[in-house]
Amino acid sequence: MPDFLPFRGTRYRDASDLSSVVAPPYDVIDEEERAALEAADPHNAVRLILPHPAPPDDEYTHAAADLAAWLAEGVLGVDPVPACYGYEMRFAGADDAPHVTRGVLGALALPHADDTDVLAHERTLPKARTDRLALLHATRANLDPIWCLSLAPGLTELLPSGPPAATATDAAGTAHALTPITDAEHLDALRARAAGAPLVIADGHHRFETACTYSGEHPGDDGAARILTLVVELDEAMLDVRAIHRLLHRTPADLRERLAAVATVEAVGPNREANVQRLMGEARAGDTLLFVDRDGCARLTLTEAATRQLDEQLPTELRQVDAARFDVAVRPQLGETELSYRDDAVTVAALVAKGAADAAVLLRPVTVAQIRAAAEARIRMPEKTTFFWPKPRTGMVFRRLDD
Repeated sequence: MPDFLPFRGTRYRDASDLSSVVAPPYDVIDEEERAALEAADPHNAVRLILPHPAPPDDEYTHAAADLAAWLAEGVLGVDPVPACYGYEMRFAGADDAPHVTRGVLGALALPHADDTDVLAHERTLPKARTDRLALLHATRANLDPIWCLSLAPGLTELLPSGPPAATATDAAGTAHALTPITDAEHLDALRARAAGAPLVIADGHHRFETACTYSGEHPGDDGAARILTLVVELDEAMLDVRAIHRLLHRTPADLRERLAAVATVEAVGPNREANVQRLMGEARAGDTLLFVDRDGCARLTLTEAATRQLDEQLPTELRQVDAARFDVAVRPQLGETELSYRDDAVTVAALVAKGAADAAVLLRPVTVAQIRAAAEARIRMPEKTTFFWPKPRTGMVFRRLDD
């Protein structure tokens, strides 16, 4: 079963409110947000996870230099004793009602090749793995946590409820709170509960695979054999899982005709925010995909032949996962079309309307039950299938491999 231990966290020392120095995970930051985070504070964590090159060094060496300088200057300090860290996010869900996600940060032992206790649920992209490996080589630090879901019930009830040591509020209004846990009895209970069942990787597949690669390069290195991990109970009440949509670039001129080979293409009104919201609400109750281009919105209802193809090529657990249905039925019709990915349907449709993309296919979010089923069957969903919301903030606590 997974081994989950305390560690000596590296944390900001100047204030308990870390709003100006923390950042989202590296892979959801665009250039505009990157610039805003850099302007917010000269020690913002974005400078470590998305560093700029500083001649004569590359960006990764520059990140390592910044990390070392911030420690030397006292901007960052290392906690004196090992701890796990309770982590809480309070936010408005997709239904606008208040929600809370509670978990615990610790150092998760990386599995050996034949272990199956840490389960990936998505495929990964090689370029992202290469980038994160170079950063890990340079910094020898886990700068942002991966996020795992525990299949063992009861983890939430062990989490601390006292006043946090550090807080932050992000641009979306989510309140983040960090509470160190150092009591030995409490730590033993958390460790036992985390080890009680397999863990499913919710977010951070690239960083997890990168850490496994790095550990394999450094046999006998205890620091490299673990990774900073947020563990949250796999509980519907704890999770807000959103879809990741497919933006299409450089599409063929006859795109709608190509799609008609595998689906009925039914025009359903203009590409306007209210219409997109209504159609996405309807799509959740059915099994159609929603297509958007500059001519408007259309429902894609797969033909019987395309549905048979899904049944032949996909395991049962993925046949209603829209990312898998898109890959099997729709993507082969797109020719040399390039893809990009965004999580908000209204934003995606607006990007199409203003010409930043030629078209988009909007997908339904997967359910917690689908995630569990795929993980237990040891089946990976396509890359960019799930978007867990909100995202833990990078910089609430770092884990250096040598501490």
